[in-house]
Amino acid sequence: MPPIVFVGTVFSGKGEGKKFVGLLWVKNQIKEKLGFSSYAGTLNIRLNLESAGKRILLGNEGAIWIKPKTGFCPGVMFKAQIGDLDVAVVVPKISNYPSDVLEIIAPVCLRERLKLTDGCEVAVSISV
Repeated sequence: MPPIVFVGTVFSGKGEGKKFVGLLWVKNQIKEKLGFSSYAGTLNIRLNLESAGKRILLGNEGAIWIKPKTGFCPGVMFKAQIGDLDVAVVVPKISNYPSDVLEIIAPVCLRERLKLTDGCEVAVSISV
C-alpha cells in the first residue's frame, strides 16, 4: 500500500505536546519503540480539508501504542517522514481531540531544521 500523505499548515499549540513528550515514561517508550530520543516538543499541523478526511485511515494497522501511566490517556504513534527526515505522528486517544490536527515528533526541532513558521505548508507521509 502506498504511503498516506497528509498536508497541512504549521500552527502554534498550547504546549500540551511538549509536556507530554517531556514525561519520563513517554520519553522511554519513544526511545524504545521508535529508536530515537524526541526533541522536547511537537510540531503541530492543521490539516487541509482533504487530509483531514483521510485521517480516519490511521486505524490500528501500523500503530505503535503508548501505554499510559495512571491518570493519563493512551496514545498511538505512527512512523512517518517529512521529506527525508524520519519522524513520528502522535495521536492522543481522547474523545475531543481535533480530527484536523497532527502532532509530529522527531529527534530534532523541526521548526529549526526545516525553517518552518506558523502558516508554512508541510506534507507528512505515513506508511501503514
